[in-house]
Amino acid sequence: MFATRFRHIRITFMDLHLKGKTAVVTGASQGIGRAIVMELAREGVSVFATARNELLLDSLREEVKAETGLEVMIFIQDFLATEAPQRIAEAALAALDHVDILINNVGQSRPVDITGPEKPWEESTALDFDRPRQLTQALLPHMIDRRHGVILNLTSTYELRSINVSAVAKASMAIWSKQLAGQVGKYGIRVNTLQPGLIDTNNIRPYFSEDERKALASQEIPLGDFGRPQDMADMATFLVSPRANYVTGVSVVVDGGMRRYPF
Repeated sequence: MFATRFRHIRITFMDLHLKGKTAVVTGASQGIGRAIVMELAREGVSVFATARNELLLDSLREEVKAETGLEVMIFIQDFLATEAPQRIAEAALAALDHVDILINNVGQSRPVDITGPEKPWEESTALDFDRPRQLTQALLPHMIDRRHGVILNLTSTYELRSINVSAVAKASMAIWSKQLAGQVGKYGIRVNTLQPGLIDTNNIRPYFSEDERKALASQEIPLGDFGRPQDMADMATFLVSPRANYVTGVSVVVDGGMRRYPF
């Protein structure tokens, strides 16, 4: 009980020195991405939020405005489209003037049969690896010119009950991020990955009944429950802040101490 209660306490006394920074967040309309946008705005960051769902983005903008007084810039874009990375990069630079932080959060869980068709593999690889990589590469020259930037790539929990194309593509993101961090550190650019455990989002919730969730949490998660999007947002905000200025090339896991999933 103590651990569960303690996990929900919001730490408000540490200045993360993010006020006035700018950030691009993909997959921003719901779940983890939405929580990240909210937390960045609370820290005074000017956020460019992109996703494909206009209604959810509009409600996010209203929520941020009501709580923080800040205006979130929204950009409706299907990230699977071939031209999406370049369009987002150009629109973000036009709206923000410069980009300090890029958070590649977009992704969609996609279980497949072991002998399934190619289309899900092609689409998920594009959505979960190719497009985030391309968006990063579109913004990197700008960051290199400024000798400053922070890139945070969200990956996936890998302890799943079936083959999941998204998790495979996100594993590629983790390897690429480590390699990229080694190349761009000399330009003052940091690159990290953030790996969720079982976070209570629309990507995870459909796969577990309430009884299954409680049983799994009690058996496999020392902190006793699935995580919340806010748990990911808190760590993401720290990792992109100057408080983490000497942290690069790492993968941080937010999973409540989850043990290996019992197949």
